[in-house]
Amino acid sequence: MKISEKLLEIREHKLSGYKPLVDYANWRVAILNFSDDLRSENISTLQRHNETDEVFVLLRGRCILFLGEGDQAVTAIHGQEMIPHTLYNVKKKVWHSHTLSEDAMVLVVENRDTTYDNSPFCPLTRDQQDFIVALTTQLWLA
Repeated sequence: MKISEKLLEIREHKLSGYKPLVDYANWRVAILNFSDDLRSENISTLQRHNETDEVFVLLRGRCILFLGEGDQAVTAIHGQEMIPHTLYNVKKKVWHSHTLSEDAMVLVVENRDTTYDNSPFCPLTRDQQDFIVALTTQLWLA
């Protein structure tokens, strides 16, 4: 017997990349799965959200959260390997991106009005891109 969606919504995302699953009032819940653009060697920008924090929870696999210091440009990059089932809150206006293992799944909670209009991207220099690749290798081979 199927339960009515008036009582319960069931959503899933098994394909690559990001997909919002629930939008309600002022918040959104999404899933981020591995995609080729999130391989460390393919990360050429960091993004920030100018109006809201953003929460990530690693559900399975491996994920490194990259955080960038700086206002108009990224001046320093840090990497945080995420621990499954631990909540990571990226603060408003902090540059960030991720690299994921192919089996990874990350839960994302953000404001519903988080869009490209209020979430600019910052291009990384070649040295910064190389640093992300090196940091990924260091963290995942340690």
